[in-house]
Amino acid sequence: MNLCGVVFKESGKIYNFLLEDIKVNKNDYVIVETEKGQQLGKVVSIFENLGKINKLKSVIRIASKADYNKHLKNLSDAKNALMETRKEIEILDLKMQIIDCSYTFDRKQLIFNFIADERVDFRDLVKILASKFKTRIELHQIGVRDKSKEIGGIGHCGRVLCCSDFLNFMETISINMAKNQNIALNPNKINGACGRLLCCLSYEDDIYTECRSELPNIGDIVKIDGINGKVISVDILNQKYKVNLNNEIKEIKVKNGCK
Repeated sequence: MNLCGVVFKESGKIYNFLLEDIKVNKNDYVIVETEKGQQLGKVVSIFENLGKINKLKSVIRIASKADYNKHLKNLSDAKNALMETRKEIEILDLKMQIIDCSYTFDRKQLIFNFIADERVDFRDLVKILASKFKTRIELHQIGVRDKSKEIGGIGHCGRVLCCSDFLNFMETISINMAKNQNIALNPNKINGACGRLLCCLSYEDDIYTECRSELPNIGDIVKIDGINGKVISVDILNQKYKVNLNNEIKEIKVKNGCK
């Protein structure tokens, strides 16, 4: 059994679909069946000769030029729908912000993503949009991380935001990751454009955890040459720490080191 990984947006989440008697290559555009109806996506990975796999939908066909032109028209119409919807939200005075919208390939649904600080009653808005665009309307509330992914931007490092550039999966980030890496807990330094903790805090967290295993924590009491001292600083990557021994600062190198 063969599978292919498909994305519907650049740097979007990868979804797997069965390949049944269809030969595809990477970067091909395909029409697939999803829970929301037919969608046009781009093949980014291929897996061959796998065992039996259940509960996966299939690739319908390789997209033709007509299919791709229809997709482009859907994108154009979705932009117009986005502007019209923002006007309706302003008229209804709803406390919500529409981030983006998209048609399914078969235009059976028009899907909106929005953010809001509190619960919003958008039933009247849905009725207006359904009447105007003559299709089923879905509104999905998303978080600020998803907003940054859709809008994009530049991070503290001067590069394009990871979430909008290459991340296909948004990991759970915790303040313990910053503590684990001895990063100053300054919100201006450890928070990203979305106002949440930086995604890149997770990149090296496992390595820091491994490297810390042979090191004491700041404040620990350790015995050096028979004298008790207090650990005052730790250099994780260089595998060193400093100890205050009766007001004398001594640097200790961990023998095993971090491999």
